Amino acid sequence: MIAISYRNRYEQQRMPRQASTVITVACLAGLLSLPSAAVRAAGLPDGFVYLREVAPAIAQDMRYYGSHNFIGRPIDGYQAPECILTREAAAAVKAVHEDLAAAGLRVKVFDCYRPTRAVAQFVRWSREVEDQRMKAEFYPHIAKTDFFRLGYVAERSGHSRGSTVDLALEPAAAPPSRVGARADGPAVACTAPFAERFPDSPLDFGTGFDCMDPLSHPDSPAVPSDAQRNRALLAQAMERHGFRGLPEEWWHFTLKAEPFPDTWFDFPVTAPGQ
Repeated sequence: MIAISYRNRYEQQRMPRQASTVITVACLAGLLSLPSAAVRAAGLPDGFVYLREVAPAIAQDMRYYGSHNFIGRPIDGYQAPECILTREAAAAVKAVHEDLAAAGLRVKVFDCYRPTRAVAQFVRWSREVEDQRMKAEFYPHIAKTDFFRLGYVAERSGHSRGSTVDLALEPAAAPPSRVGARADGPAVACTAPFAERFPDSPLDFGTGFDCMDPLSHPDSPAVPSDAQRNRALLAQAMERHGFRGLPEEWWHFTLKAEPFPDTWFDFPVTAPGQ
């Protein structure tokens, strides 16, 4: 399947339209009681927090704020390179990070809460078949015309409910990532050998983040043994702390007991105090 969580049939099946609610910033401003001055200033709805304020040691490489993503430009609604999650999801990710710290590892997040306007942009882009600028890196073996037929694109994402996170692991001593950075030179396929493709992490997970390819399936036997072990290490840690994964994406996890299972939010991703 694919690298973008909103595209999965699994998510479509558990998102009944009649039960869903999309909350906009305008609605939230008048209806929600916000828990702190920082949150009020940033316009976060009640129940959401900045991961940086909960677990500052977790690395953040927020790909949709910059241009190094499958579309090739900053994504609608990302006004800052910040991970925002529900309180429950943030606490669980922090627990994963602390769980693995003894092994000299830290969590690295690529995407957290995602506004519905960003998902709408993904859908529009998928219909612009002529835009192939990022194909060589992110979907080298998949025809863009097949995205909808294959279930690679859907109109909603679990990320917009605030308790889904895209992440990997890296050594705790790894230097911080430059947001949106990509190596100079021609794009290299996300399915290329570890030493050749963009280094999402110093650890090999078999493909790059957001790689639209069957190699991204967590249980793919076609990736190297080191990548299989790293995927298993990540998945087991996430499962211990209440997350479930997807069979198509090794980096994608949703909190099982998510607090807003039927609500899709559309407030922008901002920095604290912004």
